[in-house]
Amino acid sequence: MTAKIFTAREDDEYYFDEGCHILEWLNDPADPDVSIARARVPVGVTTRWHRLRGTVERYLVQSGRGVVEIDEGPARDVSPGDLVLIPAMARQRIHNPGPEDLVFLAICSPRFDPENYLDDEP
Repeated sequence: MTAKIFTAREDDEYYFDEGCHILEWLNDPADPDVSIARARVPVGVTTRWHRLRGTVERYLVQSGRGVVEIDEGPARDVSPGDLVLIPAMARQRIHNPGPEDLVFLAICSPRFDPENYLDDEP
């Protein structure tokens, strides 16, 4: 591996059909073990139920408040500083009850691959 600096630019943020906006900081074949993206969920939005095949995901909440649901577990409130660990293939979604955007880092290992994203909306 070669040392590298990755720079995320706000103009690169895109809307993901799951229901949130994504800004990828790191998702590069040169570092296949991890990816890091900023997710932004607008006020009142609940992301779609989904799973990640073969990928462990972590949500590191940066700002706002959320309610996360994983598999059949209870809905849990999350706020800045909380880290949510989501096992591979766990059914998951997050809701932003407001009053500001919910922003968190989505840290995946191995790195996020869209082919491993499974929409699980009923």
